[in-house]
Amino acid sequence: MAEIKVGVISLGCSKNRVDTELMLGRLRDAGYFFTSEPQEADIIIVNTCGFIEAAKQESIDTILEMAQYKKSGALKALIVTGCLSGRYREELAQNLPEVDAFLGVTAQAEIVQTVKQVLMGKKTQCYHDAELAGNYANRVLTTPGHYAYVKIAEGCNNRCSYCAIPYIRGNLKSRPMGEIFEEAKSLAKHGVKELILVAQDTSKYGLDIEHRPMIAPLLEELASIEGIKCIRLLYCYPDGITDELLDTICRHENIAKYIDMPIQHLDDNILHRMHRRDTRESIYAAVKKIREKDADFILRTTVIAGFPGETEEQFETLKQGIKDLRFDRLGAFAYSREEGTPAYDMPDQLPEEVKQAREQEIMFVQQEIAAQMSKKRIGRIYDVVIEEELPQEGLYLGRSYAETPGVDGMIALKSDRPLRVGTYCKVHILRADDYELLGRAVWDE
Repeated sequence: MAEIKVGVISLGCSKNRVDTELMLGRLRDAGYFFTSEPQEADIIIVNTCGFIEAAKQESIDTILEMAQYKKSGALKALIVTGCLSGRYREELAQNLPEVDAFLGVTAQAEIVQTVKQVLMGKKTQCYHDAELAGNYANRVLTTPGHYAYVKIAEGCNNRCSYCAIPYIRGNLKSRPMGEIFEEAKSLAKHGVKELILVAQDTSKYGLDIEHRPMIAPLLEELASIEGIKCIRLLYCYPDGITDELLDTICRHENIAKYIDMPIQHLDDNILHRMHRRDTRESIYAAVKKIREKDADFILRTTVIAGFPGETEEQFETLKQGIKDLRFDRLGAFAYSREEGTPAYDMPDQLPEEVKQAREQEIMFVQQEIAAQMSKKRIGRIYDVVIEEELPQEGLYLGRSYAETPGVDGMIALKSDRPLRVGTYCKVHILRADDYELLGRAVWDE
């Protein structure tokens, strides 16, 4: 077979990234080559996100941009996969004739056959229900070699009224614990030091298999793997914060005291309309439980501003709650009205300018909180993994347990000795700004 170069663009969340890596593994095993230069690619695959309006627009813009390489580059065929493709299959096929193949969210199983078909000039579509099939240990990592995302489940049983994900990816389907353990061992063997566990709701991992959440036992197993220095848990809902989970995290030095816990709101009526299981009281209790277990826990959350019918009073309740709970990290999103969700048809949809203004107001409140939380870290020493060297500035950028790649900031540090990306060193924090820390590497003499 002549050398065929494939370019792949992965949009959206880390779970989508894992799907992309599975596709890359299959393509590599089938003899295809990869390029990061779209003008050189014979095939371009865009793995799309369809979660909110901004993500959908980014996906469409990317597809149209890549299609131009049929005229200006070597591109023979364009393949679109992922959530947007699965959600809007008929509309996309009608409106994007530039695309040669559309695949759903479980694209990895069909990707090699699809590439063969489009290279022969055949247009194709293939959609299956989302599943967990695939050789996860054989995927091609798109992260730096020292950390990797581990998808522990697919789909979601939560039916939050604003979210389209269950309609795209289906109900919760957990991967067997033994399979995840073997994947993690393989990653460690190949130099991965940090595992980042992801799912739509990691706190419900195993519920469909064992009829009870199994996230704590899974963490217990993964913590025993030699070479793993950090295990990080993302997307853990407040009602999943159990004593068993917190005790497991605190018992192991290589499990990060970092909990990403999306709360979305703090007004009970809004939470009810969102179809969330939590109340203001239960969210406050979850945060209190975590902080009382260990003051070193880093808490991250997300909230939605401008949900349908959100009054000024309810918005003030959200703002006050953010001030009370003092999350170390917080992301705010203006409510996005998504077709097919219950919230889409709710009355009292707010104007876009109101939603955007409230989102900005929340982030202004959080900026002051983040600055105060960062200043508490001055004078402390952390284990930091080096992510990047900035030789012109004489600095390195790194992360401690308190920073998740891609969503949190990094620690800028100076060092009297050369440091390599992917290695760890101890860093003394000297200064803190709103979202930035500055430190210096320290050495045991």
